[in-house]
Amino acid sequence: MDSAGTVPRSDQNRALALSTIAFTACFAVWTIFSIIGVGIKAELGLNEAQFGLLVATPILTGSISRLFLGVWTEKYGGRLVFTAQMLLTALATWALTFASTYIMYLVAALGIGLAGGSFIIGVAYVSRFYDAGHQGTALGIFGAGNVGAAVTKFVAPFVMVAYGWQGVAHVWAIGLAIMAVIFFLFAKDDPELVARRQSGVKAPSLTQQFAPLRNLQVWRFSLYYFFVFGAFVALALWMPHYLIDVYGLDVRAAGMAAAAFSLSASLFRAYGGHLSDKFGARAVMYWTFGFSLVLLFMLSYPPTDYVIQGKDGAITFSTEMALWPFIITLFVLGFFMSLGKAAVFKHIPVYYPHHVGAVGGLVGMIGGLGGFVLPIGFGALLELTGIYTSCFALLFALVAIALGWMHLSVRAMERAAHGPELDALPELPEMQEIHSPEKTAMPRTLTEWQPENADFWQQKGRAVARRNLWISIPALLLAFSVWMVWSMVVARLPAIGFDFTSSQLFWLAALPGLSGATLRIFYSFMVPIFGGRLWTTLSTASLLLPAIGIGYAVQNPETPYLIFLALALLCGLGGGNFASSMANIAYFFPKAEKGNALALNAGLGNLGVSVMQFLVPIVITAGVFGAMGGSPVTLDDGSQLWMQNAGFVWVPFILVATAAAWLGMNDIADAKASFRDQAIIFSRFHNWVMCVLYTGTFGSFIGYSAGFPLLTRLMFPEVNALQYVFLGPLVGALSRAGTGWISDRFGGGRVTFWTFLGMIIAVYGVIFFLPSDGQGGSFMGFFACFMALFFLTGVGNASTFQMIPAIMGREIPRLMPELDAVASRRQAERESAAIIAFTSAIAAYGAFFIPKLYGTSIAMTGAPNGALWAFLGFYVICLVVTWVYYTRPGGLLYDIERGRGTGAAAQPAE
Repeated sequence: MDSAGTVPRSDQNRALALSTIAFTACFAVWTIFSIIGVGIKAELGLNEAQFGLLVATPILTGSISRLFLGVWTEKYGGRLVFTAQMLLTALATWALTFASTYIMYLVAALGIGLAGGSFIIGVAYVSRFYDAGHQGTALGIFGAGNVGAAVTKFVAPFVMVAYGWQGVAHVWAIGLAIMAVIFFLFAKDDPELVARRQSGVKAPSLTQQFAPLRNLQVWRFSLYYFFVFGAFVALALWMPHYLIDVYGLDVRAAGMAAAAFSLSASLFRAYGGHLSDKFGARAVMYWTFGFSLVLLFMLSYPPTDYVIQGKDGAITFSTEMALWPFIITLFVLGFFMSLGKAAVFKHIPVYYPHHVGAVGGLVGMIGGLGGFVLPIGFGALLELTGIYTSCFALLFALVAIALGWMHLSVRAMERAAHGPELDALPELPEMQEIHSPEKTAMPRTLTEWQPENADFWQQKGRAVARRNLWISIPALLLAFSVWMVWSMVVARLPAIGFDFTSSQLFWLAALPGLSGATLRIFYSFMVPIFGGRLWTTLSTASLLLPAIGIGYAVQNPETPYLIFLALALLCGLGGGNFASSMANIAYFFPKAEKGNALALNAGLGNLGVSVMQFLVPIVITAGVFGAMGGSPVTLDDGSQLWMQNAGFVWVPFILVATAAAWLGMNDIADAKASFRDQAIIFSRFHNWVMCVLYTGTFGSFIGYSAGFPLLTRLMFPEVNALQYVFLGPLVGALSRAGTGWISDRFGGGRVTFWTFLGMIIAVYGVIFFLPSDGQGGSFMGFFACFMALFFLTGVGNASTFQMIPAIMGREIPRLMPELDAVASRRQAERESAAIIAFTSAIAAYGAFFIPKLYGTSIAMTGAPNGALWAFLGFYVICLVVTWVYYTRPGGLLYDIERGRGTGAAAQPAE
């Protein structure tokens, strides 16, 4: 960026002109399905869901690819990456015409999605030609290439009428390929790349490029772009449908009105860049969010009839936005969104001049995902509320959050600039006489917590830590019960009158695993931000939503499928709780007892799966709650089923656990940290290694728990699997709770190594005892090997979590030598807690992928053997990784664990 001021104006204009034209061409290709999709749908006879997936696939892949394309542009230069990206996209567009099946169309759509990644290539490339005072204008002009969407909507229908949808694909592919050649021949390498080559300096590594992504500020910018760009794409896709249904327009009129919004939200981006250079990007963002809030409130207000009782009788009037006011309001909204798009990308090269590709790639990716996620949200809200303007209400809430976050961030920056004098002032002038800045009340907060101090631990620490542990365990048990209860509910829905297809039932069963694993990523960082006591209380109370929701939803066979999808996602709240619970307990115990404490918390918490599988079949056969619980459903055999009890049975326990957490738990003052402080774990190599190992243990436990009943029923149909489903999770949970002391005594690394060796043998045993072509096999051998697997996953769950504090206790002094002993210990504890939580998030995806791999293997080969061999191979990798990095002579934990078992067990791992 330093060399940008010396770049000739002719080179600047050349780079900007070529990039803008190329981006326009790419955006036209990216939205090609908005026109040709109609022809493809008719040709293949696609249903609405299949058509929606086909149209959305390029949007999704184009958004995700931005992150990688931005990084490659930083490393290899925009001239090469832009050319390669356009050629590959042109090839995929041409290949679309050779597709003959729906799957082939989806594969081609993946390639076409690369067109959407062109934006970040151009941003990283163009920004290097301009100094900070002119980048906003330049990037605004470049971003106006969004008008490519309008080009496709105006031109493609005429080509399609003349030559069919294949003709559109051919013309667009040829045009993009020609543009790629022109760009390669006439564009120049950016000045920073040229300077780097001349000096012989190596390109920045991926670690260096991704380093800024741990800054919370980057994610704030991403939220801004989620609205200004993501909502633009979403509304561009949604408006024709909206205008046809609400205002009764025909397709042509609706398309023209929607195109007017697309033009407004694209062309003024160049003006937004100019305003950002002149007045500052922050001021433009305030204008964008402020006016958008007002405009979206107007758009979200539904047609309403009012009846007011006056002194002379009823006064009636109505409010409704007519067509032309609606179009004008939408046009003005597009104008401010276009200003905001330019302002967001004005921020990035100013704050991150050497990381434009990586940061801009993430921001662009999140923004592009808005174009994929928001239309789904629009449809869901319309289905749920029946109100067409609910789409604008969703955007109103989004803008309010973004504006609030931005303003609070600006205020925090201003307060920091003013210093402590501002913090000493009362919140209100009237509080001046009673305000004392030195006096702060933090109820149930431990201001001094020294678990490694033997005297402190014996006199005070142990009792407090154990109280928090024994309150945490039942809360976590309930979380696991609610997380997995959906699997039992889904299995019974057809029997109580719900007419869902097998595909719909599969997604209902899979979504809690996906949402639970995803929520764990966010829950990983909540305890240091909110405090363990408050977050445990809130996260436990949140379990009431799916528990009560299930209880009411299953009582009415007319309950929409969308409600069940929402409840399935909400069950994931239970899965997310594990990450925060483990992070919280990790703070309370010394290293010598941490492994056992975490094993008890997790092991007895995991027991919730087994408790649920044992309890639910009992409570649904009796009217436990009497008339308050609702009426039963009478089955074909005359028996009665209170399916609502599967949800209601947890409500009283959740209320008690919530109260216990609030009244009995503590926060630790030293454990407070922002997301930015914790995000340093993303740069720690061993964080990612432990994600792999914990996926091998906990991912196996939760995945086998979900898939064991179905696998048993398919392989041994003569066996009543429901009699045994709770035994596997029970064995795994108890082994985790009961074997943590082994890792504390002998070392987590060594225990993990032998655990993976045992799991390899056990999986081979499962394969050996499976029937072949429906013949042979041994259920007893199969069952015994699976019980061994569950037992070993529990042992491995405890041992891997014991490893993490030991690893960070060794790594922090090496990575941060400037810290003194006390600060180093606190940093190690903070990072250990965050890594424990984050690894649990990644591993939880096993709840989805293991059953899915079973199904894929059975569909492709007729047997689950392929999936089991894949699991065995993964355990071999985990075994090798454990030995290479931790347990071999010279490994990170070798010196620590070598003395274990000879009286050194009680020594902290430093």
